Amino acid sequence: MSKPRVAVVFGGRNSEHAVSLMGAGSVLGAIDRSKYEVIPIGIAQDGRWVLAASDQRYAIESGELPVVDTSGAALALPSGGTSLVAYDPGSIPVELGTVDVVFPVMHGPFAEDGTIQGLLEMAGVRYVGSGVLASAVGMDKAHMKTVMAAAGLPTGRYVVVRDRDWRVDRARVLKEAEALGWPVFVKPARAGSSQGISKAHDLGELEAAVEFARQHDPKVIVEAAIAGREIECAVLESLGDDPAVASLPGEVRVEGGQEFFDFEAKYYPDQMSLTVPADLPEETTAELRAMAVRAFESLDCEGLARVDFFYTPDGKLIFNEINTMPGFTSLSVAPQLWAASGLDYPALVDRLIQLALSRQAGLR
Repeated sequence: MSKPRVAVVFGGRNSEHAVSLMGAGSVLGAIDRSKYEVIPIGIAQDGRWVLAASDQRYAIESGELPVVDTSGAALALPSGGTSLVAYDPGSIPVELGTVDVVFPVMHGPFAEDGTIQGLLEMAGVRYVGSGVLASAVGMDKAHMKTVMAAAGLPTGRYVVVRDRDWRVDRARVLKEAEALGWPVFVKPARAGSSQGISKAHDLGELEAAVEFARQHDPKVIVEAAIAGREIECAVLESLGDDPAVASLPGEVRVEGGQEFFDFEAKYYPDQMSLTVPADLPEETTAELRAMAVRAFESLDCEGLARVDFFYTPDGKLIFNEINTMPGFTSLSVAPQLWAASGLDYPALVDRLIQLALSRQAGLR
């Protein structure tokens, strides 16, 4: 019998392009080639889909972020089918065969936000991770918080800054944000990997921070600062009918002197530390894991997610955000949480592929 064909898709047209490549390099190295046939597909920053090298390992080298090499054959997924076709300049198009499942190791807009999921849904292709709705809502921090509050999860105070409001009613927006108290965190509403985030201590810094965030997204969210430890928990869908399960929680600390968990702290060496399990009271750990599963299920997530909380000095847990496709190198937080919980990286990758293969294409 032929092996299932897994297309690992990575890259994309957004500022998290390099983060996607680093995760894809780890996934490509972890997939059991005796069990699956692998097709690596890169999406260049200009939107081109290309056949990539199967043994490529993407990493930050000499401070330079990796990018998709566009020298490979161009790819297309014909409408109404699941067969990939390679178009090499000067050659006859070659059909690569049917794709059984796509592993989209992608982050940010035009990727993690439901767009690639919608494309794969229309093509009738099964894929790893959450569907269109969960991906889209999980990417938008404002709508995400609305859903989580409705599910009974405590959230911090925030103000949403929409494009028109900032252009025509800036004074009101600044006044509402100032009422949150100083300092505040200013974020693009639909970006990840801590891209475009600033900490503002006064009105001048706030205005500059909003403008900076708007370079990534015209919709911005301003959040009140929360004093507390950052605790993260990974959630994984179960095979069969069992409920989703949560990993041991881990505490993230910034080690590089930054005021908050920014891009450099996440992806450059020796800038962060992760302690698993987090040093929490037993009942708090149980509550946090239950809240993480509730967040996962409230959003109709599939596959995996990472749920982030603040643990305040007075012992309260406050929901921060959910990532439906978290950073996925072998050293990223979610895989490390699962490794500490007894599921190593290759087993985690295999579990996600098996979950995707077990699903029906279409509505579910």
